[in-house]
Amino acid sequence: MERRNRSVFGLLVYCFSATLAAGLALAILLAAAAFVFDPALEASSGHLQTVSTAQEFSGVITDSRCGARHLRNSGRSSAECVRACVRRGAKYILVDGDATYVLAGNSALLDGLAGERAHISGTLEGDVLAVTAGVAASQ
Repeated sequence: MERRNRSVFGLLVYCFSATLAAGLALAILLAAAAFVFDPALEASSGHLQTVSTAQEFSGVITDSRCGARHLRNSGRSSAECVRACVRRGAKYILVDGDATYVLAGNSALLDGLAGERAHISGTLEGDVLAVTAGVAASQ
């Protein structure tokens, strides 16, 4: 009787394994087909088409540690606080109301605009804004 139970258990394990392998093979096949026939791919080179255009953004240049509010009793101006936080590893960010963008590139420009309201030009990908130009809002 025990030998019969083992053979039934073995058959169940074999069937489960075969079904799992077939499902995995089908998933890989469908994923490969979707990748090959994806309309976002260029027909000639097979690279993804990316269209990136510069956009204009306005807001306050600050840092990812303090955000829009800096400590009032720190004895530093907003610009000094931003620069100090960035030196300690924080990222420059642009805060525009509820929207927040991480700023990348052109750190000399961002350092000059730290703590100020500014107009920034750049390419947005996700929540990261690759900065190409910027001026203080008062100019």
